[in-house]
Amino acid sequence: MKDVQKFVGLDVSKEMISVAVADEGRGEPRFHGNIPNNAESVRKLMKKLGNPENLHVCYEAGSTGYSLFRLLFSMEIDCIVVAPTLIPRRSGDRVKTDRRDALRLAQLLRAGELTAVWTPDEDHEALRDLIRARHDTKEDLQRARQRLIHFLLRNDIRPTQGTRNWTVKHRTWLNTLKFEKPSLRVVFQEYLHAIKEIEDRMKRIDSEIHQEATDSEHAPVIQALQTLRGIAEVTAVTLVAEIGEFSRFSSPRQLMSYAGLVPKEYSSGSSRWQGSITKIGNAQIRRVLCESAWAYRHSPSLKGEILKRQEGQDPEVKRISWKAQDRLHKKYYRITSRGKSGKHAAVAVARELIGFVWAIGCFIENQKTSVTNAA
Repeated sequence: MKDVQKFVGLDVSKEMISVAVADEGRGEPRFHGNIPNNAESVRKLMKKLGNPENLHVCYEAGSTGYSLFRLLFSMEIDCIVVAPTLIPRRSGDRVKTDRRDALRLAQLLRAGELTAVWTPDEDHEALRDLIRARHDTKEDLQRARQRLIHFLLRNDIRPTQGTRNWTVKHRTWLNTLKFEKPSLRVVFQEYLHAIKEIEDRMKRIDSEIHQEATDSEHAPVIQALQTLRGIAEVTAVTLVAEIGEFSRFSSPRQLMSYAGLVPKEYSSGSSRWQGSITKIGNAQIRRVLCESAWAYRHSPSLKGEILKRQEGQDPEVKRISWKAQDRLHKKYYRITSRGKSGKHAAVAVARELIGFVWAIGCFIENQKTSVTNAA
């Protein structure tokens, strides 16, 4: 008797997993039931459903991460993690339950209509958590600083003219402030102490990021990316953490789309319209690249920090870096000379910059693969 292929849709939540199964053919998928979200229950379920080689499983990417994927992979079961925003939706469908979601996943998996996301290994996922923790800490710091500034404004306390916030001069001024009312004094001290705590947390995270950038298995790619203008240590680590394997993209265009940096388009017949960028993709990559793109408004040069970061790097990496400086500066100038704003130019430069990031990343990965094969 021929083994029957089964397509399993899992709707995963914190406590429970809803399970649906679709057999080969065109039959309706069936709801199997709910199981607790733990390794033992998942193992029992898969053994009950059939042989591992006949099972194809999918579930939506979410807050539960990739532990379920790794468990199924260890059991030699084919599994994909699905991008939630790319799941086809029926027009007019206004009912959403775990049961219906599981049935829909099983049906779409059988039809081949689902888009899988890249599943990072544990090292990549840990690096991604680290860099996102830094981003969260930076947002916390900005909010804490704003609370203090607004508190001072409410009490009509302002620094001297020309003093920029959070410079050494501004911090010295903050330390001289006195309040007559005890309640205001406590508020000021607590706001200032909260800022100090967050800054200390940022230093600890930055120290760990530096360790990853110099000593981890990702260090060669991170160091090579820093040869590009505008990409220092934190930005390079962010790109490596969020992109993962550069070679999984067959062209720079695919990586541009992954970061949401390609323009919107509507074409019909002979008409063609392009608008702003889609912003559908990895927001972290898009954010750091748009910040880095502003560095290309300056004329190409090799001096200071960028010259120091290029020491000891492969000549091909340096060539790509210089080509990026020359080409992207010309692009920025060409766009702004037509009357476009610097913001429009920076986004356009960011889109091309990611192509140079892809070229360096793939070059280092290919070198690493060649060394491994030779050994």
